[in-house]
Amino acid sequence: MLQSFKMALRSIWGNKMRSFLTMLGIIIGVASVIILVSVVNAYMSTVVESFASMGVNQMSVRLTNTPTRSVSDDEMYEFYEENRDKFAQMSPQVTVSTVVKHGSDSLSSTSVGGYSEEYLDLKGYELEAGRNIQYSDITSRQKVCVAGYFVANELYGGPEKALGETLKIGGYAFKIVGVVKRQDEDDLEEGGSDDFVWIPYSVAVKMSRNADINQYVFATEKVEETERCKALLEEFFLETFKNDSLYRITANSEMVDSLNEQIAMMSAMLGGIAGISLLVAGVGVMNIMLVSVTERTREIGIRKSLGARRKVIMEQFVIEAAVTSSIGGIMGILLGAAATRLVGAAMGITANPTLGAVIISFSVSVGIGLLFGYMPASRAARLNPIDALRSE
Repeated sequence: MLQSFKMALRSIWGNKMRSFLTMLGIIIGVASVIILVSVVNAYMSTVVESFASMGVNQMSVRLTNTPTRSVSDDEMYEFYEENRDKFAQMSPQVTVSTVVKHGSDSLSSTSVGGYSEEYLDLKGYELEAGRNIQYSDITSRQKVCVAGYFVANELYGGPEKALGETLKIGGYAFKIVGVVKRQDEDDLEEGGSDDFVWIPYSVAVKMSRNADINQYVFATEKVEETERCKALLEEFFLETFKNDSLYRITANSEMVDSLNEQIAMMSAMLGGIAGISLLVAGVGVMNIMLVSVTERTREIGIRKSLGARRKVIMEQFVIEAAVTSSIGGIMGILLGAAATRLVGAAMGITANPTLGAVIISFSVSVGIGLLFGYMPASRAARLNPIDALRSE
């Protein structure tokens, strides 16, 4: 086998241009698989990370309270306290659709919501200035608020300047007691991640003229306990509502899992499409090997007349095809790795070659060399030595 390997290398080196053109299809095929799969994975991972930054340990609850069956915020807090070993934070969520104003300036896209004092930690945010909403603000329905960085900067000129100032929300005057640190390092824009105002949920309920709170946000202590925590909530609600259509629990981790499944499916599909070029390259390998057999018919006849067995002749040509494909595969990996980083940089993401794509594409290239090299090798092994010696 070692002798066959050396002969394969000599044959490839002796026909450099033809060998390179044979490898070219393999090189392009392997590089295409690596680039497509790696870049797609990198891009989708960026999407998953940005989604995960919303909190993979969080779950949102939406209720439909009826006149006969309902869950109050006091009952929700009771449940929360009973399961504090599993839940890290909990907050009611009351959306207020309104415009925020300061003097003659107003913001119409600002997200205004009522939350508890735990919402800051639940979101994983930090304060730039001032303090957070406190429990006493909620119980006494104090008209205080915590503003996002964009609101403080746009209406007051900065976080420190906003502290203690009055902000009109839905016609009511609120005192700004805190400003949250900037979340978006790139852009401060209306409707962005820094354009929000938080008020005590007890005040928000009164402003929205809704006696019931129908939305809550929970954060689990551990991401891996999300399913268990969701089951606890479902058990609690089913016992109260007797109808699972009156509540909905959505875990962020489930969305991330679903997104990861879609990424895997897309990567496999794109890898398969790129892999078609490897099959085309295999046909090229077979054609060149058939030409090689034709050119070396006399050589094969001499070797067989000197006692070379059919198995040895076949081994020689199969190894030559496999070596050609392997060298093409290695060159394809190098090209794919370099191109992946360049394409990633052009797209503004960090893309590195995916190990799975490298292993699979190289294995397929070698397999194609063996598969498509078998027919020419079999043809060479079956040649009659006398007929082969007579060929010109």
